[in-house]
Amino acid sequence: MKRILPLVAVTALLSACAPGGFIDSDVERGLVGAAAGYGAAKVVKGNGDRGAILGGLAGVFCDDAGICSPSR
Repeated sequence: MKRILPLVAVTALLSACAPGGFIDSDVERGLVGAAAGYGAAKVVKGNGDRGAILGGLAGVFCDDAGICSPSR
């Protein structure tokens, strides 16, 4: 299970980036990341709450890390 947690975090981070440009703010990226993290954790039979927390954090901070485009 511990090997899968980074995969869940990366999946949530990448899905929160949304290169389409319709996700503009940190809150929106955080919500998308949390949803993706929860879903990914449940798919691998992990803890959905942890996946949502990691995904939400990844979504909020992905533009600060330079991975996603910065919010307008």
